[in-house]
Amino acid sequence: MVQLLLAVIYLSFISLGLPDALLGAAWPSMYGGFHVPVSYAGLISMIIALGTVVSSLQSDRLTRAWGAGRVTAASVGLTALALAGFSFSGTFWQLCLWAVPYGLGAGSVDAALNNYVALHYASRHMSWLHCMWGVGASLGPYLMGCALTGGLGWAMGYRWISLLQVGLTAVLIGTLRLWRMHPEQGAEGETGSGQALRLGQVFRIPGVKAVAACFFCYCALEQTAGLWASSYLTLRRGVPAETAAGFASLFFLGITAGRGLSGFLTLALSDRQMVRLGQGLAGVGVCALLLPLGTPAALAGLILLGLGCAPIYPCLIHATPERFGAGNSQAVIGVQMASAYVGTCLMPPLFGLLASRVSPALFPVYLLAVLVGMAAAHEALLSIAGRNAPLA
Repeated sequence: MVQLLLAVIYLSFISLGLPDALLGAAWPSMYGGFHVPVSYAGLISMIIALGTVVSSLQSDRLTRAWGAGRVTAASVGLTALALAGFSFSGTFWQLCLWAVPYGLGAGSVDAALNNYVALHYASRHMSWLHCMWGVGASLGPYLMGCALTGGLGWAMGYRWISLLQVGLTAVLIGTLRLWRMHPEQGAEGETGSGQALRLGQVFRIPGVKAVAACFFCYCALEQTAGLWASSYLTLRRGVPAETAAGFASLFFLGITAGRGLSGFLTLALSDRQMVRLGQGLAGVGVCALLLPLGTPAALAGLILLGLGCAPIYPCLIHATPERFGAGNSQAVIGVQMASAYVGTCLMPPLFGLLASRVSPALFPVYLLAVLVGMAAAHEALLSIAGRNAPLA
């Protein structure tokens, strides 16, 4: 039964990734029909991100009241509804309206699933599960591409993903009893009994500010690299745009493959060691981009940067219950997720502003600065954790 639940959770992580890259894949075919500028995709993304931040911060309250299984099922169902709403939208304001449940569903399920796995499964599963998220994030645009090339339109692509989410919701509802198998769980849900922590209380827990900074910087690094790598290769390295787009995918390939490999490495290395190893590899990758070593070195740098990013996010999450206590972990993970999404929203556009006002050559310098900030925050976290609790 434990293995059946784990299979459901793996399926849930694939589902979690399915909608994440849909807007980017579909928008070139969407915006003309809505008679809006291409830049309006940013507004929809901001609404989704805001909803995700809000629901992440409420994840402790929701999970204590309903349990992780019910929160996951309800969140996936809400996401399915939002995707269907997107597919039937005829005006831009309707897209903005449906973006609200789109974000609310994503934040709750992300925080609830990550906390449940951190509490009940080994670190290798956290890495492999986030690898499955990468599979979903790749599959979503592929299905959208099939709909577009098949002449069915972007709306059908959204409907396909919505139907997949409906199917998963049915599976989750049918397996709710499996989420209550663990003997240490209380009647009020997988995070145990007691009152949900207020945001101020969470930030007063030693180390929470440092770990929030880690997640902010990590997602700033990952999203800036993913968004601007192609432009950097074209504008600074002289790689043709169509070639650069393919080369930029090496970064995501490095993350996905790296998370698969990280699952095996966690059998020998602790979460702390995995995060440091990832930061070191990412540093080597950034240096390969920064130094005048030619285009092949820059491409290798993107792969190394992806491999370095791979273990950081899942291993930081997995260490949360041990560092902050099982009773606090859901609230802390909610703050971590919210910080991650804030970094995603703010930092890539900031680099875009720097690139346009100064130079796109600042790309590796910007990545290095964010990486150094993350490493400093992580070392501060380890220092605080060492004074308050045993390290993972």
